[in-house]
Amino acid sequence: MTDLFFYGTLCHAPLLRLVLGREVQTEPARLPGYRVLFEASGAYPLIVPDDAGVADGLLLRGASAEDLARLDFYEGAFGYETRNVPVLTGAGPGTALTYFLPISGFRTAGAWSLDDWARDWGAVVVATAADLMDQMGQRPAAEVAARYWQMLVRGASRLRATEPAPATLRRRGQPDDALVERRRTPYAHYFAVEEYDLRVRRFDGGHGPLMNRAAFVSGDAVTVLPYDPVRDRVLLVEQFRAGPFARGDAEVWQIEAIAGRVDPDETPEQAARREAVEEAGLTLGALLPVANYYPSPGAKTEFLYSYVALTDLPDGCAGIFGLADEAEDIRGHLLDFTGMMALVASGEIANAPLILTALWLERERPRLRAAAGA
Repeated sequence: MTDLFFYGTLCHAPLLRLVLGREVQTEPARLPGYRVLFEASGAYPLIVPDDAGVADGLLLRGASAEDLARLDFYEGAFGYETRNVPVLTGAGPGTALTYFLPISGFRTAGAWSLDDWARDWGAVVVATAADLMDQMGQRPAAEVAARYWQMLVRGASRLRATEPAPATLRRRGQPDDALVERRRTPYAHYFAVEEYDLRVRRFDGGHGPLMNRAAFVSGDAVTVLPYDPVRDRVLLVEQFRAGPFARGDAEVWQIEAIAGRVDPDETPEQAARREAVEEAGLTLGALLPVANYYPSPGAKTEFLYSYVALTDLPDGCAGIFGLADEAEDIRGHLLDFTGMMALVASGEIANAPLILTALWLERERPRLRAAAGA
């Protein structure tokens, strides 16, 4: 049995409970000769030597071999190493094992605050930890760590999925509507595939037979169509898309609205503005919500937030943009509204988010132009 000292995110009780897979009792403790700082992103702590410092934390007494194995998987995924350190407790001095991250090359951003971290990151990290720990025994920790950002994206998506939604016609969902007997992840990279053996509630009130279902897992995303109501024009983007390519479509270059994943530390609105800069070099004006929806709920977890953005679109503003570190090569096109609708009618625009947004704009265009004095 081993005593463990926690000084950072594992002092957050919901996270520690998920990582260990059980409830535990901890007590306050201190580690002299160190201080705890935020890493520059604010997403996690760094502990650094400081002769005059003291790191506050929690002590877990008598951790089992299973506890250590689970902690090693969780912390080891991010390169943390264990060391024995002297700690101060209410019962006097002692020795405990703690996890250190080598600090070479990391930037810091002020004194660590568990409350601040929990406010900004706690919920999404806890939501993600369940998925991460499910990989224990299935995949090496280093492989899981390599896609941790994508897992955070999915964790944030899970949180947004808990937001209330209307159920005036459909059956109101209940926690036991789907009884999962087995869940596995046969593929996990940038995207993932989850497979379930489950029984689903029938409309007669009982649960149906055991069935197998799979879902293509990706995070929430945004689409945004920049529209200039004075000039009555839009900006569309063109890029290679793997979906049509894998389907065998000769037309792998798709005409789309600006689009991208919602990062775990941003709102859909912030993601729309960020993507507009990255993909088209545009600073958007007012964002007008079009719809929030599942584009393909029979097979995909993806949930979209679609917008029209009122934007100044002068001649010459379209160009080639994209992030080099994501191998993006994105060409912008300025079209008048009727030109876009002609592409919808011909089928050259062949993706649902842009078609949906174009039809919304067709309905709202007279109002928007009148408000702009056009």
